[in-house]
Amino acid sequence: MNILGLESLVFGVLDLDACHQYLLDYGLNLVEKNERGGTYQALDGGTVVFKLDTDPSLPKANAPAPNIRETVYGVADQTELDRIAAELSKDREVNVDQEGTIHSFDDSGFAIAFRITRKRKIVAPHVGINVPGQEPGRAMNECGVLLEGHSKTPRSLSHVVYFVPDHKKAEAFYADRLGFITTDRFINIGPFMRPAGLNEHHSLFLIQSFNPHMVGVNHFTFHFGSGYEVLRNGWEFAQKGYKSFWGPGRHIMGSNFFWYFNSPFGGTMEFDADMDLHDDNWTPRAMPMGSDTSQVFLFDQRKKWSPGE
Repeated sequence: MNILGLESLVFGVLDLDACHQYLLDYGLNLVEKNERGGTYQALDGGTVVFKLDTDPSLPKANAPAPNIRETVYGVADQTELDRIAAELSKDREVNVDQEGTIHSFDDSGFAIAFRITRKRKIVAPHVGINVPGQEPGRAMNECGVLLEGHSKTPRSLSHVVYFVPDHKKAEAFYADRLGFITTDRFINIGPFMRPAGLNEHHSLFLIQSFNPHMVGVNHFTFHFGSGYEVLRNGWEFAQKGYKSFWGPGRHIMGSNFFWYFNSPFGGTMEFDADMDLHDDNWTPRAMPMGSDTSQVFLFDQRKKWSPGE
């Protein structure tokens, strides 16, 4: 299967107003807002959609609200959609909606969907870094820090992370049935996986749940343009009163900069940038999960300070 990556994440929530404000403050662009919920979008067209948990149009829940209700992936064409539908129809129900999107469930009970991609080319300012010994990344007299007008909008939908009851069974489903590739793993915890049509380190991370009541979304995130954008936008997010959960820091698996915040979607939402890219020549690593393998460094947010104060 040549799945290209994430297209949309759909949530069943309890507080529509909180979700609207959260995503606006995070930096996503409003697409639709009504009495049933909303849709917010990154520069490439990747979206977050949310509705009240009781909305009958949502797929069946596999965990209490608020939580993720469907993960939507993109493919290049109808031929690929038909291949996926035929594969999944071998042992589970598959439905096709009026727009041609196919809907089903994975082996962990998460609703999954597939559609012809609606992603678009990202139009955004060039991000350049000046490194001694290399060609300059920015033009002469171009400042890396803009006091006004800096980019606040994420560029693309990055990844989603599930708590699953059986990480080996979950990994086998995505690998054997949908062609996902494991890039790295935490031993006895679960794999980082990318679909075959995407070279980013992961769009899916499966975490073993050791609590039968802990099933559902762990976190999700969009890619920003740089580590600077993660820090700058995360800082401004925190100043608006959102509670920092983890970060800022930089992961080892995937190398991405991160900053996680509590959210009204059932898990945390991350600011993310600069993820590793891998092809089929990459050899997956395996590490025990712990503080030394979860990040290469970690900072705590503090108030601004000046030597003159």
